[in-house]
Amino acid sequence: MTLQEIAAKLKALKSAVIFCHMRPDGDAIGSAMGLKRLLEKCGVRCSVACESPIPKKFTYLPGTEEFSRPVDTEAEAFIAVDSSDENRLGKYGELFKSAKKRKFNIDHHVSDTRFADYNYVEDVAATAQIVAGMDVLLGVECDPLTANFLMMGLSSDTGNFAHQNVTEATFLTAAKLAARGADVHLAQYNMFKLQSKARARLFGETMAKIRYFADGRIAMIMVTAEDLARTGATQDMTEGFIDFPLGVEGVEVAACLLQTGKDRFKVSLRSNGKANVNEIASVYGGGGHVLASGCMIGGEAEEAVDTLRYTILQHLAD
Repeated sequence: MTLQEIAAKLKALKSAVIFCHMRPDGDAIGSAMGLKRLLEKCGVRCSVACESPIPKKFTYLPGTEEFSRPVDTEAEAFIAVDSSDENRLGKYGELFKSAKKRKFNIDHHVSDTRFADYNYVEDVAATAQIVAGMDVLLGVECDPLTANFLMMGLSSDTGNFAHQNVTEATFLTAAKLAARGADVHLAQYNMFKLQSKARARLFGETMAKIRYFADGRIAMIMVTAEDLARTGATQDMTEGFIDFPLGVEGVEVAACLLQTGKDRFKVSLRSNGKANVNEIASVYGGGGHVLASGCMIGGEAEEAVDTLRYTILQHLAD
């Protein structure tokens, strides 16, 4: 289905709930809020639902207090953004799957399962890049606040335009958003520079304990519940930690294990291009992109490290 066809169907709606994945990142938040504002200009009553609260680093734009609301079960349609499958919606996954609604899925993950009635999946830098192209198709104007939300998504998922997923089209989208009033410095400062003392302490302690395997081709970091409690940090503050070990000379795959419960870890995977981490994540029921993916893994800390190390080893290039 083309984006133009998706836009036409969305514009005809009277009401919709926009869902994004649990533990939302800047792309999930920016895409959801950007699409909400564009559809509201078309007269569509919209709300955004998410299992998790919005991380503090993404609250710099007015309107984020509207981010997560109770699900409007009377809405005509459900729309998932930046989510590769229903499970990523967390507690709302089953509701999305079983609801007798018109269901839409707008995403950029190569692992997307096309789980809605109407799907638009494009392998680009961010879902925000897709949504940014919908203003013309919807026949509405992208105002400065909408542009800032979409810039949040674009900047977040590209590592402030530093990742390998950045293309000419990504820069052209950023230029369009800047022309509409998006402030690149505002996004860059709040998402990549500004941090609490607790995060700074956790970051320093975590990076001091990087572990290397396979002659330095694999780097792993771990953040335990005890680490969070000791430093006063929260889980969402670990976003971006994974980029540091990937930058160490010789590292081909980096992994961050974040403890989310007893014997349970959220794993973030990054590749420098020599390994497909989407394939690694898929072993554990996760997914994402060739260069950036995630999954959940069980077991005690050292067991989780050993299991993940073995799987990564199987996917390293000879």
